[in-house]
Amino acid sequence: MPSVFRLLARLPLPLLHALGAVLGWLVFAASPTYRRRFVANARQAGYGLAQVHAAVAHAGQMLAETPRLWLHPRLPRCDMRGSQVVEQAYGEGRGIVFLTPHIGCFELSVQHAARQWSAQHGPITVLYRPARQAWLAQLMQTVRNRPGIAAVPTSLQGVRQMIKALRRGEAVGLLPDQVPPEGQGLWSPFFGRPAYTMTLAARLVQQTGAAVVLARCERLGWARGYRLHLQGLGEPLSADLPQAVRQINAAMEQQIRACPQQYLWGYARYKQPRAEAPPLAQAGA
Repeated sequence: MPSVFRLLARLPLPLLHALGAVLGWLVFAASPTYRRRFVANARQAGYGLAQVHAAVAHAGQMLAETPRLWLHPRLPRCDMRGSQVVEQAYGEGRGIVFLTPHIGCFELSVQHAARQWSAQHGPITVLYRPARQAWLAQLMQTVRNRPGIAAVPTSLQGVRQMIKALRRGEAVGLLPDQVPPEGQGLWSPFFGRPAYTMTLAARLVQQTGAAVVLARCERLGWARGYRLHLQGLGEPLSADLPQAVRQINAAMEQQIRACPQQYLWGYARYKQPRAEAPPLAQAGA
């Protein structure tokens, strides 16, 4: 597998995206579970398959481009919109919490931001969960700690390192639509349905006074590269934790609706941790 990974990293981006599109549709056709979840999640957000069918190919493209993003010495072309919100936060001496949903090329979001700002403002700290396969775990440890990026484990120690980074005026990156482990989240509406949602993003902001920057890295057509969209939250994050989590979920919905054709609708967003039953009133709504 490592040799295959290295081979894929050498392939040109147009070929990787073409292969990825085929892979996406093959998985969609071969897995009834994945297909049902994809359609159900999209329907929950108000979209029919005809409106978001392009997301099937984009899911495969995300997988196919990963070896290149991890191992190739040069990053692909990426235009950036909205960099002023980042410059303003750094100018005020504040830390930054970059938030992006599972949309487009979220792997490139942190890499491009690190290339742009880490030399002057310090590395961007991200959480990562080690893979079970030994070769992949070793590879991930190496690629996650690229220049300008500090990868920390998904543990209390890792969270403490993120807090310290923010208090130094540095940045951290999170995917707040990722389902957290038991005891590390709360139930909050996501496209009108209760979803077990991480509290970490809100707590980091509340404890450090960091600025929130929403990020969405859009994959451009015909392998022309990417476009990173950056914007502020638009309103101060509430000091009330449940309300702050709802604000972040609403912001993620906004990012997804801006480009629903590139969201991972097949992601198990409404997965229920064993000991975390959703509120009956909301579940029945």
